[in-house]
Amino acid sequence: MIASIRARKYAKNILPPFVVRRISRALNNGDSGFAPPFADVRRLPEKQRGTTALFGKEFEFVDGPGFLFLHDEIVEKEIYKFATDSPTPYIIDGGANIGLSLLYFKRLYPNARIVAFEPDPDIFETLQKNCRTFALEGVELSDQALWTENGFLDFRKEGSLGGRLADDGSVGDVRVPTKRLRDLLTSTVDLLKLDIEGSETEVLEDCANLLVNVKNLFVEYHSFADRPQSLHRLLAVTYDAGFRTHVHVYDPSPQPLFDRRIRTGMDRIDMNLDLFCYRA
Repeated sequence: MIASIRARKYAKNILPPFVVRRISRALNNGDSGFAPPFADVRRLPEKQRGTTALFGKEFEFVDGPGFLFLHDEIVEKEIYKFATDSPTPYIIDGGANIGLSLLYFKRLYPNARIVAFEPDPDIFETLQKNCRTFALEGVELSDQALWTENGFLDFRKEGSLGGRLADDGSVGDVRVPTKRLRDLLTSTVDLLKLDIEGSETEVLEDCANLLVNVKNLFVEYHSFADRPQSLHRLLAVTYDAGFRTHVHVYDPSPQPLFDRRIRTGMDRIDMNLDLFCYRA
């Protein structure tokens, strides 16, 4: 018991909160060992729909591994955490997926006003169900894809986290409506979150001069191995808008000058970056 108390105290002083929570769960299991959370979800094959208990209610997902990844990033690590003085912060969530980010934002700021976009029609249905289950208020859901103009584009469905607009000339699975992000940035936005699977550079370039209205910006940058990189263009946009940037690398190649790790699936991706853009 004394050792457990000391371990918790030591962990709280030096480790990130999500690591402390994991250590506490392990210690609470005593000599029986650490039982990983969502054991039922971990047993499922990829792309199988299911439900699990989350925050005291039943939460629906479209892919077990995808849910576990999102939960770790959003709930455990709290990568979307941000500070604001507004009692009703305005959040634009581009790529809301099954809604874990919305749950997190509403738990962080219960009076937040959120507009959320998810163009995959199957995933959008699950997003709607989860928002109804948790009775989220102040949340507007849209099945549009954020883009550089209003209209329609082909969309490639991946079934989990990687669906994207077919803006590279590839054949889509479904036609989806698009919404020009620029039209939404005419007033103050406390957080703009963009996880739009490769469209991020073009979309931000289109509204570059309006990013002065955005206080915090999260962008997931996707580098497709078969296309020219656009990271330099993306960083130029955020720099010119007055942001400082912090970068997280997802699943980096240990020796990228010698051997670059390529994630295969619907697309071949040689680098994923999370860009956290803030004002000093």
